Amino acid sequence: SPEDILCVGIDHEGESVMLWDRDTGKPVYNAIVWQDRRTSAETEILKANHGDFIRTRTGLNVDSYFSALKIKWLLHNVPEAGQLLSQSRLLCGTMDTWLIWKMPGGAVHATDTSTGSRTMLMNLQSGNWDDEVLSLLEIPRTILPTICPSAGYYGHCVPELFCNISAPISGVLVDQQAALFGQTCFTPGTVKTTYGTGCFMQMNTGDKVVNSSNGLLPLVCWNMNGNTTYGLDGGIYISGAATQWLRDGLKIISSASETETMAYTAGSNNGVYFVPAFTGLAAPYWDSYARGTLIGITGGTTREQIVRATLESTAYQVYDVLHAMEKDSGIVLPAMRCDGGAVVNNFLMQFQADILNIPVLIPEITEATALGSAFMASIGAGFVSSTEELQSHWKLACSFEPKMSNDERMHLLSQWHRAVERARNWSED
Repeated sequence: SPEDILCVGIDHEGESVMLWDRDTGKPVYNAIVWQDRRTSAETEILKANHGDFIRTRTGLNVDSYFSALKIKWLLHNVPEAGQLLSQSRLLCGTMDTWLIWKMPGGAVHATDTSTGSRTMLMNLQSGNWDDEVLSLLEIPRTILPTICPSAGYYGHCVPELFCNISAPISGVLVDQQAALFGQTCFTPGTVKTTYGTGCFMQMNTGDKVVNSSNGLLPLVCWNMNGNTTYGLDGGIYISGAATQWLRDGLKIISSASETETMAYTAGSNNGVYFVPAFTGLAAPYWDSYARGTLIGITGGTTREQIVRATLESTAYQVYDVLHAMEKDSGIVLPAMRCDGGAVVNNFLMQFQADILNIPVLIPEITEATALGSAFMASIGAGFVSSTEELQSHWKLACSFEPKMSNDERMHLLSQWHRAVERARNWSED
């Protein structure tokens, strides 16, 4: 019941943005979500001219995935935004900032450090908005939220606005950092992968920023008690969304739950590989112009083999990110903790363990993003004093051990990488 809620934590996907009127609280335009590619052309120009500078300041590769160019697009293309800006009434924020503004009744305009690190506007070292990057992108600092610690007081929920709950908002994290926290990856070198619409791997690198040479992104995991924990991030744009495409686009399945049995029934992929680059490829390739490629089809290809190739594509992409992460960090990972909706698919999890050649560990609570935000809120509200108190809450539900021969693994990966090259060579011309 509402009175049982002692504190509230927020996790959110980190890059979607919106603008709204400070006085009325009404949005001036639809939110632009993280997968939106309307700024791709400008992204390429910015990358060519200022990519190294922006990466040095923010840790991020210039990409339309991040918030910065979405904000710039809104400012340049929504007339009401300019009018409100001239009246000092325009506010901007990611989804956490929008909720933090709404839930306490329009009293707080804030975000946390982990979210700031996903905007392409925050200086990774200082933890503040970078004025030179803001100037370059023509984004006024006045519309941006205050960057706060991940654990702390963000205002009090107004009961009539939020499910009759009267409790402090005391923890805020980007969803993937929340999953890392929920998986209790508190020590440097620990890793989790979350399987959702996209698929995201993160490694805790402690108090040091690890700059990647292999297509990964340094970021802030969280900030607590005056200390910042950094990490490496490898994002995959399309994972569960590819299964949704099988259902809603191709209509060869009626539900995601069918895919496990169908993949086993196929027996093998029979040489079929699917690169789900619906919106380009993210880590470690960062190719906005790659496009989805289904290759190896013959007259004997079955829908079961296409389904299997779709599930396998997630595992291959995770391998590419993990391989890059090991090269950047110098750490050979003994196991990987996994969470998210797709961990119920036994075929995918076993194939993932086989391709990685390490155990895949599934916790009892697979909604790690929600758990992580609850953990963070409990620290921010003072109910938990340290991360050590939270370690005992992580419990293993099951594990998948690798069974595939090295020869088979290497053959599959070789063919996958050939398919990726074909997807990257796609051109409208």
